[in-house]
Amino acid sequence: MINGIYAASLSLLNENLELDCNKTISHAEALIDNGCHGVVFFGSTGQSQLISLSEKIQLINHLPRSKYKDKFIIGTGLNSLFDTINFMKISKTLNFDKFLIMPPAYYKYGDEDVISFYSRIINEVKDCKIILYNFEKLSGYKFSIECVKQLVEKFPRQIIGVKDSSYNLFENLKIENFSVMPGSESKLLKGLEIGCSGIITATTNVTSSLAREVYDTFQNKSPQSLNKKLCDVRTVFEKYNLISGLHSFMSKKDKIYKNILPPLKLLSEADEKEMLSSLNKLDFNITNLKAA
Repeated sequence: MINGIYAASLSLLNENLELDCNKTISHAEALIDNGCHGVVFFGSTGQSQLISLSEKIQLINHLPRSKYKDKFIIGTGLNSLFDTINFMKISKTLNFDKFLIMPPAYYKYGDEDVISFYSRIINEVKDCKIILYNFEKLSGYKFSIECVKQLVEKFPRQIIGVKDSSYNLFENLKIENFSVMPGSESKLLKGLEIGCSGIITATTNVTSSLAREVYDTFQNKSPQSLNKKLCDVRTVFEKYNLISGLHSFMSKKDKIYKNILPPLKLLSEADEKEMLSSLNKLDFNITNLKAA
C-alpha cells in the first residue's frame, strides 16, 4: 500500500525540448520538501506519452542519487506492452519497483483484455508493485470495480492500488490492504473520510503544502480550516488544461517551465491573466508558495 499526498510530477525540458533530468528531479524533491509523501514521474502531467523512452531511461538512471529515491513511483506512460515491460525491467535493476500503469490509449477493449494486459506484464516482471491508473478521458477505458477486484485476487502482491481519475471507483471500491487514491484535491477529504489512502494529483505540483496540511489535520482528528482553499485552488486550475496551467503558473518562478512539448502549449495571455487573478483572490500565488 501507499498512503498520503503524491504529486504527478512535472517534467522539465530545456530550450531544445529535451528532458532536463537534474531539474526534473530537483522539482520532484522540492515537492517532497513542501509536503508530498512522494511523487510519480512520467504520469500524464509529466507529458509521459510525449517523452521518448530513451529520455525516460536517462532519468531513472539519475534517480538513485536522490535522497528521496525511496519515495519515487515510476509512471510508464507507454502504449507498447513490450516497451512497458523493458522499461520496468530497467527500473528494477535500479531498485525502483513501484509503477503507475495505465492501459494503452486509442484502442477499444474491455475488462477481460485489461486483465490480460496486466497479466502479461506481471508474468514478465513478477517482483513489482503496480498502481492501476483509471483515467477514461485519456485511455478510453474505465476500470470497473469487478475488474480491479479480479486483478487484485489474481495478483495480490503486485496490484497494490489505483489512481482514480475517472472517479467511478473511490466511493465504492473496498479492498483490504489496497490503496485507493483519487486524482483531485477536491476528493481528498471526502476520500479520507470513506477510507481512501490519499491522492495522486497534477495540482499537488503547487498545492503540496496545503494538501499535506489537510491530510495531517484529518489524521490528527483536528478541525479542518484549509480544505475549502485547497478545493478552490483546484477548481481554478481545472478551468484550463492542467499541464498548460501548471507550466504557465510555475514559469513565474523559473522560465524553464515555459518549455513544453507540442501539441501541448502554455495558456494564452488572456487565460493566464485570468487564472492568476483568480488564484490571487484566494491568496495563492507563486511568491507565497513555501520555499523548498
